[in-house]
Amino acid sequence: MARAADTLPALFMKADLHPNYVASEIRCACGNVISTRSTRKVAVLGICNTCHPFYTGQQKFVDTAGRVDKFQQRAAKTAAAQAALAEARGNKKRK
Repeated sequence: MARAADTLPALFMKADLHPNYVASEIRCACGNVISTRSTRKVAVLGICNTCHPFYTGQQKFVDTAGRVDKFQQRAAKTAAAQAALAEARGNKKRK
């Protein structure tokens, strides 16, 4: 006698629904090849972990300290200009 669990998948699952899952290669522009499984036989990448600057240590860091210093200098100039403007307005009212 067949169990209900054995017959249910046959009743509700469609045949040939999923694509073929085959061994595939991921190829990078640098020549690196990675073997994996996918629905595509070959996938071509422009950059991978062996040639990406972050992973190779060749990444260029942005000068964030210089940017912060420039911002603080601009903020100080703005604050000084606003203080001078407020003092000038105060002097005009006193006259």
